[in-house]
Amino acid sequence: MTDDRVLATLVAGGDPQAFKQLIQRHERLVSHMVSRLIDNQEDLEEICQDVFLKVYERISDFGFQSKLSTWIATIAWRHAINHKRRQKMSMSEFPDDEDFNKVVASDINVENELSETQLESVVQQLADQLPAHYRGVLMMYHVESMNYQEIGEVTGMPEGTVKNYLFRARHLLKEKVKTYLGKEQVL
Repeated sequence: MTDDRVLATLVAGGDPQAFKQLIQRHERLVSHMVSRLIDNQEDLEEICQDVFLKVYERISDFGFQSKLSTWIATIAWRHAINHKRRQKMSMSEFPDDEDFNKVVASDINVENELSETQLESVVQQLADQLPAHYRGVLMMYHVESMNYQEIGEVTGMPEGTVKNYLFRARHLLKEKVKTYLGKEQVL
């Protein structure tokens, strides 16, 4: 497997196989980044394609001040945010807890103890209900294993803001899980 510096150089030189390899290596990351903000599957696919086109167009400008994956994640995050802005959707337009709980409760019987798989599924569904900016930071940290600095580079936020958003996201998620399970001490 080619390292990022060589791969970027080959892509910048117009090598289609290198570009294909770059896409394969980073498509999961791009999809995760975009899906944290975009729900519509058609829009998601279109934005992911646009991200890789932008990567292709600008790869020769990439100077390795950060990891290639961080640079690509930044492009994906910004494309998704710009799409949301164009759609004039508020970052806080999410269903309220009561409506969401009705939907989820129909799928899982909360009277019975949840299996680990069911609990993971519920936590993921509840995490998806967080405001996009909190959900994005939470997923970058826990799913993509990015550190505070990398998340800051992707989002353009100072490290302190990243830590604050991560703290708030965890707190909101914990409250949602406690409410959903109807227990005082869950985590």
